Amino acid sequence: MKIFTLFALLLTLSHAKIYYAKVEPYEVRDISANISGLVLSADEALVGTVLTSKPYIKIDSEVDEKELRLIKEKLMYITNSLEMSEAVLVNLEDSLVRKRENYRKIEPLKFKSSVEKDREFYDLIASENLYLNTRKEIQNLKVQISDLRLREVQLTRSIKDKNLVAEGFVLYEMMVKPGQVVGVATPLAKIADTSKALLSIYLDEEDVLDAKKRVIYIDGEKTSYRVSRLLNIADSKNISKYMAQIVTDSPKLFSKLVKVELKNE
Repeated sequence: MKIFTLFALLLTLSHAKIYYAKVEPYEVRDISANISGLVLSADEALVGTVLTSKPYIKIDSEVDEKELRLIKEKLMYITNSLEMSEAVLVNLEDSLVRKRENYRKIEPLKFKSSVEKDREFYDLIASENLYLNTRKEIQNLKVQISDLRLREVQLTRSIKDKNLVAEGFVLYEMMVKPGQVVGVATPLAKIADTSKALLSIYLDEEDVLDAKKRVIYIDGEKTSYRVSRLLNIADSKNISKYMAQIVTDSPKLFSKLVKVELKNE
């Protein structure tokens, strides 16, 4: 009986279903323009190389950079004005407290003429108005600062979008040339994450349920990899097949075809 069980197990292992997968980069991104402009540099010699922190595509951002500098200067000046106006407001508030108190004392006095009382009253009203106008000015300055900060964020984002960086990614394809004017959504490049590889296989129904428990053999060699992603919805193109993906170490050569087997422990 034990011999029969062992034979059955060996038969099951030896008849593990074979799948084939193409060794693809872990991720391939299609890069499109977020903004319009003139392409200043797009070096096709970088295709196939690992990108650094240096922009691999540069779109003209000279006007944006000048405006950003002016915006920062305006923010500095207006912020200083706001600080001074707030200091003035504190002084006006202290002054108002005293003028209100003085007028409250003077107003009932019999020996004070109506002219003197009116003069104190109008002075109080003028100070009240000056206080309110200063508060209004402060609110306007705060609105200006908010608008300028929003514009600063927009310009910073625009400049970043015009200097494309993808450090650590491989430039897979360059789709624009220097001198070309691009608009929003214009395809610019394709980049790939080759730090890992991805194998996609399409399993038969009987292999799906315990796929994540299976030992994976690649080109006949046992590996420590496991199924990383598994869809329990049949694929739209490979009818009655279920996509499984295996994340592996980065190979020396991508795009080759490998044999994948899923076996029991």
